[in-house]
Amino acid sequence: MRRLLEFVRRSRRANGSPPPEKTPAGLARRRCVMLVLALTSSAMAGDLQPAGFATTRTDLNAKDQARVIAVTRPTTDFSRPEPFELMQGGAGTSRKDVSRDSFSQSSANITFEEEGDFKLGNALFRKNWVSSPSSTQASDGLGPLFNERACQNCHLKDGRGRPPQGDPGTTSMFLRLARDASSVEEKAALADHEVLNFPDPVYGRQLQELAVPGLPGEGRMHIDYQERKVELTDGSVISLRKPSYSVDGLGYGPLDPRTTLSPRLTPPMIGLGLIEQIAPSDILAQADPDDRDGDGISGRPNIVRDSLNGELTLGRFGWKAQTASIRQQAADAFAGDIGISTPEEPKHWGDCTAAEAKCLAMPNGVQQRLGPVEAPPPVMDLVTFYSQNLAVPSRRDLDRPDVLAGKKTFYEIGCIACHTPKFVTRRDTPNKAQAFQLIWPYSDFLLHDMGPDLADGQAVGDATGNEWRTPPLWGIGLTETVNGNSFFLHDGRARSLAEAILWHGGEAQKARDRFAAANAAERDALLKFLESL
Repeated sequence: MRRLLEFVRRSRRANGSPPPEKTPAGLARRRCVMLVLALTSSAMAGDLQPAGFATTRTDLNAKDQARVIAVTRPTTDFSRPEPFELMQGGAGTSRKDVSRDSFSQSSANITFEEEGDFKLGNALFRKNWVSSPSSTQASDGLGPLFNERACQNCHLKDGRGRPPQGDPGTTSMFLRLARDASSVEEKAALADHEVLNFPDPVYGRQLQELAVPGLPGEGRMHIDYQERKVELTDGSVISLRKPSYSVDGLGYGPLDPRTTLSPRLTPPMIGLGLIEQIAPSDILAQADPDDRDGDGISGRPNIVRDSLNGELTLGRFGWKAQTASIRQQAADAFAGDIGISTPEEPKHWGDCTAAEAKCLAMPNGVQQRLGPVEAPPPVMDLVTFYSQNLAVPSRRDLDRPDVLAGKKTFYEIGCIACHTPKFVTRRDTPNKAQAFQLIWPYSDFLLHDMGPDLADGQAVGDATGNEWRTPPLWGIGLTETVNGNSFFLHDGRARSLAEAILWHGGEAQKARDRFAAANAAERDALLKFLESL
């Protein structure tokens, strides 16, 4: 309830209204509002609440609610694994042997017929699009400016991307381009959640490194690294690399001086359908934007406008929690990364801007017999279903003494303040495979200030330039197996899990310092725990 009030209060401030008075009368009015909201949420079962902001779980009866509270309570017993901890993706968890395909398995509890849809979606996810016109009549429409030709080429083996390594071709890490509002009208659009931010006037929302024949690409990401030595309390030294970003070979003139560059590594695809079915109230209940409990953790939601229905809702996908649904995430990627139009994002020329006239003059891939867009609804249906049903792999070595000791350290140094271990998904899910599942994503899906070292200076909706969504940790221990590397964080600067922890700042500074102060055995055990996820 307090979280919904916090959202209402921020909305008032965005509209120019003063904050509630800290007077007895003001507090009385606030308590009255809380009472009204409580009565309407329970008596009307959410019918009159803003979409996605129910303050209680309307999908559960009292008995089930009590069960959920009990099972998701953080453990205090580290002598043995918790019940069901092995199956960190619920009944859909993949029990297949560990391999490079560990992130590419279907949810274990979908039906035989759904398995067919999963395979069709997989084929479309791997499909290489080609430039128009072509003889395929179903695969053209690429670009004209783009970063990759297929979804799978960015989400390598359905896992995470990597930074440039000096080899040719794209690297599954992109530069997002954006600037802050600069006029009254733009500020009003931000306050009303009509936009997330504003693109570069020439290069749009993302730097497109590649282009169809006859058209130059927009430029190439350039990274300079500086090594930074960090000495831990026990005398151990770990080297961190600090990146700085620029663009080489700009093809259409200079960037706007107000444009910020934000590198984004493509994240793993596993468990997305389960994340989508976490009850909004369970995420909002963990928000503490004013840090009223004084623990230094001020997680808050990114409230976004769902472009599919126009309603305000909870963002939960993307590095800044800027996207509300998997379908919208897929549509954004089709348009921004590949240059393919969908019913949700009917942009036949992708991210081309009015300043890139030659790009807009290129032919598109719309086939009228298939509909008015390049990727018609059946394509989006299958790609969305595939993305919703990539299984989380089962835990490994969870009963080993060092893993259990590492789990205890993970809890005790404060990592779970942001990396929430457990949720139970909604009962009333569109697909029963995701319904009422105990899952272990190790994320609160909220925004946190991670300090100046990790800041990109780019605001996205309610997310500031210092804030990032807590990424899920499930599957993180299989990164090397699946992707052949161990690059972590939003820009892959960390080359190991230890480096990733040591980059934590801001709200995570205390947990980071406790890790740095731990002895070698404690640090190694914590890393073993992460590797078991």
